[in-house]
Amino acid sequence: MIVTILAPGSRGDVQPYVALGAGLRRAGHAVRFVTTRDFEGLAREHGLDVWPMEMNVEAAVRSARARAAIEGGGLVASFRELTRVAREGARELFTVADRASDGADLVLAGFGAVLAGASVAEARAVRFVQAFNVPLTPTRAFPGALFPWLSFAPRALTHRLGHHLTRQAVWLAARSAGNAARREVFGLGPAPRLAPFDRGVYASGPVLYGLGPSVLPHPSDWPERAAMTGFWFLDEPSGWVPDPALAAFLAAGPPPVYVGFGSMSSERPEETAHAVLEAVARTGRRALVHAGWAGLGETGAADGVHVIGSVPHAWLFPRVAAVVHHGGAGTTAAVLRAGVPAVVVPFHGDQAFWGRLVHELGVAAAPLPRSRLTGPRLASALGLALGDAAVADRARALAERVRAEDGVGSAVALLEGEVRGSTRALRAPRSNVPRS
Repeated sequence: MIVTILAPGSRGDVQPYVALGAGLRRAGHAVRFVTTRDFEGLAREHGLDVWPMEMNVEAAVRSARARAAIEGGGLVASFRELTRVAREGARELFTVADRASDGADLVLAGFGAVLAGASVAEARAVRFVQAFNVPLTPTRAFPGALFPWLSFAPRALTHRLGHHLTRQAVWLAARSAGNAARREVFGLGPAPRLAPFDRGVYASGPVLYGLGPSVLPHPSDWPERAAMTGFWFLDEPSGWVPDPALAAFLAAGPPPVYVGFGSMSSERPEETAHAVLEAVARTGRRALVHAGWAGLGETGAADGVHVIGSVPHAWLFPRVAAVVHHGGAGTTAAVLRAGVPAVVVPFHGDQAFWGRLVHELGVAAAPLPRSRLTGPRLASALGLALGDAAVADRARALAERVRAEDGVGSAVALLEGEVRGSTRALRAPRSNVPRS
């Protein structure tokens, strides 16, 4: 079969879809992968046929305006700014997505391209598959990803309300970013104002969740078309070797603490870097600091601190003592797979949801919001994560269950069944033997 995957966004947005595309390719299917120039190389490393968009997400998110909105932590401000960034590339996304979907059997997209995918499917009469790594289908089992604080009695009501508010927030951002491009590229009418995730073209295929049921159990009140497959992990490409300086640093002493905030840009990078260095010094631990988009690469030289660029999480995280991160869904999954304690420093969006979840699972310290980040507070959180043997034991035990799930294999099997017109239930098995 031919599958078109639409995956614009930051690395955390793109990487799970690269893993899914690579799994489809290993199973003998053709994959057309639409992403920005930032991640063309990542996708090609894993053998994907890339249809690039001439857009640089990192440059857009590192602008002063974007840094202020994201680091401020406000849901409305950050969504408004990210929507503005998405709107600038919307026409090209819709145009490239249309070309890449010619003759495709399925069009698959997540948050960053949900309206583009649905519009392509509507215009070309092709089946559309929604695929997310953040829960979006309403349930009473846990709170909504953007409103985790809506979790009080009666939880059957507040949890579902949080999910509906999350869906509407995601939808309004997608609609605002892509409505004009939908009209210009396809000649289609405006998208509805209320989130349509369960009707029309959106209901033409399954909803896949690249989430581990060992971490977030499959809700009993989800419809059959919503399948929780397990996380979509991307391992380092064949032949990958670490930088010699990194390998030497790791070999020179006990496992260090890793600190990195992914694609979260910082309005005050020097302040963030100072807090990180102070925390590391207070704990007496060696540290790996990921430069990222938060300006942590500007930490300068410090004893026992090594600054790194992009390194595959699957290789690195099992070699560290703990991970301090922003709480992105992909990074959270990688830490859980590695089986090491964590400290989550959420900036915005669904990151507070993941920080709260891993803390409740007993494998991380209580989340420390970016707005409250200081050296002493981070040092205290690290002390709790590193000093409690029960946290480390729970992290290792949970990692064994996470690694037993074959999320990519389950998702590929479901997509194959969808194209064959299978009528079997779409609910993925709780655990699978990983593919060789």
